[in-house]
Amino acid sequence: MQQFMRNRSCRLAINLWLPVLCGASLALAAGCNVASNGLNAEGTRYYQSGQQTAAMAKFQDAMAADPKNADSYYNMGAVYHQLAKSQHNTAYYSQAEHYYQQCLDLDRNHPECYRGLAVLLAEEQRTGEAVQLLTDWTRRNPTSADAHVELARLQQELGNRAEAEKQLLEAVAVDTSHSRARAALGKLREESGDYNQAMVNFNASLASNPLQPDLQARMAALSSTVPATPSPTPAGGPRVVSLPTLESIR
Repeated sequence: MQQFMRNRSCRLAINLWLPVLCGASLALAAGCNVASNGLNAEGTRYYQSGQQTAAMAKFQDAMAADPKNADSYYNMGAVYHQLAKSQHNTAYYSQAEHYYQQCLDLDRNHPECYRGLAVLLAEEQRTGEAVQLLTDWTRRNPTSADAHVELARLQQELGNRAEAEKQLLEAVAVDTSHSRARAALGKLREESGDYNQAMVNFNASLASNPLQPDLQARMAALSSTVPATPSPTPAGGPRVVSLPTLESIR
């Protein structure tokens, strides 16, 4: 889910996952190479203002400045992905997939890129490939909570609730305070009517990441049904992920 912070250059993180497979949003993550970091940040600002051509030019410059910076390739793929959706352009889907693959060639544990590519494959009715992509990631890196969360998200979208729950439990076994896994588990508990465990997981998620207004609103709505619950460190359950927002460089 996340959630995952490593020393990375500015990243345009496109999250296309809603309760159904659709939508897009952008976010930034922190970085190492100063030149590519700044160019990626500029590109993200251009994208946010609707200037996709200028954004892609900056991401191209970022790739030139640091050809080994996976985030730059991810950013370019994310823009092509959004253009493909908005313009129903199959050529843009191919370009997006190309850049996502280049990103993963450089960084085999890039959560946003796995998410973007899995969504792209599902949108193109290549669901089996999407599942295989994320399953392979969890097998290569079983101690990555992010890998389990992304596979859980896909399984939940496909209606495989039991498998989604299994993957989320794997995620919290790896990282008990993983905010996205806890939020997702809480959502599953809420949907099954186990409101107390939902609140326990929501509290654990907020303790790890307080900046989740949607989750706070959900808890407020639940509080009229569930008595106030302390925030221990509990056993978990999965979440429906809300779209991230554009953040400043961390």
